[in-house]
Amino acid sequence: MKKKISANSVPAVALALFLALSAFTGRSSALQVGFYNRKCGFVDVEAIVRTVVSFRLAKDPTLVAALLRLQFHDCFVNGCDASILLDGPSSEKTAGANGSVRGYELIDTIKSILESICPGVISCADIIVMATRDAVELAKGGRYAVQTGRLDGKTSLASNVNLPSPSVSVSQVLSAFAKKGLTATDTVLLLGGHTVGITHCSFIMDRLYNFRGTGKPDPTMNPALVNTLRLRCSRTSSVDNAVNLDQNATSALIVDSLFYKQVVARRGILQIDQQLALDPLTKSTVAALANATNFVTRFGSAMVKLGAIHSGLPGEIRRNCRVINKR
Repeated sequence: MKKKISANSVPAVALALFLALSAFTGRSSALQVGFYNRKCGFVDVEAIVRTVVSFRLAKDPTLVAALLRLQFHDCFVNGCDASILLDGPSSEKTAGANGSVRGYELIDTIKSILESICPGVISCADIIVMATRDAVELAKGGRYAVQTGRLDGKTSLASNVNLPSPSVSVSQVLSAFAKKGLTATDTVLLLGGHTVGITHCSFIMDRLYNFRGTGKPDPTMNPALVNTLRLRCSRTSSVDNAVNLDQNATSALIVDSLFYKQVVARRGILQIDQQLALDPLTKSTVAALANATNFVTRFGSAMVKLGAIHSGLPGEIRRNCRVINKR
């Protein structure tokens, strides 16, 4: 049964452009750019996704960071199979590392609209990747061509979630990314997504007050930044305030290379971000990106590579992104 499209979900005028008869064709086993061309008649699937993302981002620009994190947390576990979207008492959503992941409702909205127009064709996994690409573009991060044709996974277990924490060493994070087929340069580029990210005071209190039990702040953090952050992250506060990973107010919601300039100036918020600029394994790459004019192009290429991670396990096209299909 087709789901009804809420009039409040996206602008009515935009929807009218896309309501057309759909047609189904077979699914290729390989990812490809433009996979959904003609899969739904004359409906432009990627344009629908972009319309919904644009509408939502106009109301909440922090969704750019949320979607980047959603894709990373999905792809890094069982590959890009939307396993993070599945509900359940022990699903990936319940893992501690995914406790503050957002963007599920946006993916649900897009899926509902696409199912109404072209049922059983567009995977939830592809929606995550397309929506993230559109969010990056709308945040001035350039548009990159995404490959599509993924299937949705049928397994989602919190016990499978093993993401690198913000306090790991550079060698540890490079090792974790290498296991996914990503190079050191890919790693530095993908962590550049922190240019629009946020953290919370609880994750950086040690850097501000008692780094490694010394009773002093992290010596690698700019002293002026320490003082600024202490005002927001007081030891006596009962609120775990949010902190922008890019402390430049004019660029905190823009996907750009200023993140690298900040960490070079010892203004990295997360320990791993700061260490990227100091560790011999990555410092030259960070320095180059801080002055690069092609960051958005290279970031897009790294996102495409992240999106190509797969588990090889059997999949399906879920009708509802939160549950596997009933047989």
